[in-house]
Amino acid sequence: MNKKIKLAVILLLAVVFFCAAVWGYGILSEKYAPDTFADPPALNGEEQTNDNNENTENDGRMMAPDFTVINENGEEVKLSDYFGKPIVMNFWATWCYYCKEEMPDFERAYKEYPDVQFLMVNATDGVRETVDIAKEYLEENGFTFPVVFDTRGEAVYSYYITGYPTTWFIDSEGYLVTYANSMLPYEALIEGISYITE
Repeated sequence: MNKKIKLAVILLLAVVFFCAAVWGYGILSEKYAPDTFADPPALNGEEQTNDNNENTENDGRMMAPDFTVINENGEEVKLSDYFGKPIVMNFWATWCYYCKEEMPDFERAYKEYPDVQFLMVNATDGVRETVDIAKEYLEENGFTFPVVFDTRGEAVYSYYITGYPTTWFIDSEGYLVTYANSMLPYEALIEGISYITE
């Protein structure tokens, strides 16, 4: 009988400990979990101006820094060429595990949101990542979203990309709205899109 009581007490304590751990985890993760999205920082460290030397920030908004990359046909294009539609701009590379994990969600969203310009910016350093490596990966996986290749590092430099994946959300006028420097599950991606389409 003593052994049964001891076993019951041990089991009861284990259940209480488990419940306390689950409760504590829920409280702490809610308190300390980082936000998925962040306000855009001042990317170039300078006040941005337009042709008339007036501040281009409207209601605290900041114009997306422009850059030149090459498209899938080897032609030079600028980010500003895509202004006029809301833009989802994702920085990625084939060697980045989390980039590859989120790509099917970007493909799905690309097909479901035809009024949003998706721009997948490949960090094409010419060594670890080349245009051929990236194109082969895209073809093997059947991805059809638009891809551009940052062969000079201009886009990565303009947005101070230090980790992959990073996704920026830009409104139809070319203003930065928010960004996330982590893998985005589909629901978070759709939340980001809602910020630039409402």
